[in-house]
Amino acid sequence: MNFVSPECATPLDPDTISSLIPNLTTQAELNEYEARNVLLGERWVMRARGDNRDVLLTASLRRLHQRMFNLTWRWAGQLRTTNTNIGIDWQRIPIQLEQMCRNVRYHVDNQVYPWDELAIRFHHSLVYIHPFPNGNGRHSRLATDLLLLRHGQPRFTWASQSLVAHSSVREDYFAALREADAGRFEQLIEFARS
Repeated sequence: MNFVSPECATPLDPDTISSLIPNLTTQAELNEYEARNVLLGERWVMRARGDNRDVLLTASLRRLHQRMFNLTWRWAGQLRTTNTNIGIDWQRIPIQLEQMCRNVRYHVDNQVYPWDELAIRFHHSLVYIHPFPNGNGRHSRLATDLLLLRHGQPRFTWASQSLVAHSSVREDYFAALREADAGRFEQLIEFARS
């Protein structure tokens, strides 16, 4: 097997790879297979009703991840149970995820931030927590778009390119995330709307 994670991605360790459902041998095959699975998950959630589209519920966030990766990974939708190079300590994930959902719901209900900033703060928090073994970026971008759509806002374009493979666009995305780590969200908002 030849799986080489792009820079700033969660590396695929042997335990993670052993949970792969299809018989794939290269990173390119995995990227293509996951892309099809993510598309099916997006189609599902766009037709879903009720709580399935409420991304401010932890169960809905988990269900969304499960539908995005259920044909690829046995652990799809399950929270991370180990520490990785990205994200908070795995034992804090359930509490931090619930608190993030409550905070964002408060921000929505009280119009604390303009919509683009509110959505980007949600995205950044979800990426920072990094709740799943893999697929966190794609999951958090779709969850952010669902938050916007649920409240009558246009979804982000995310530079209208795939951010999975190494590229200058992916580098721009991670540079914007690092700025957001320092509390500066303008670059990430600009990227999301580009």
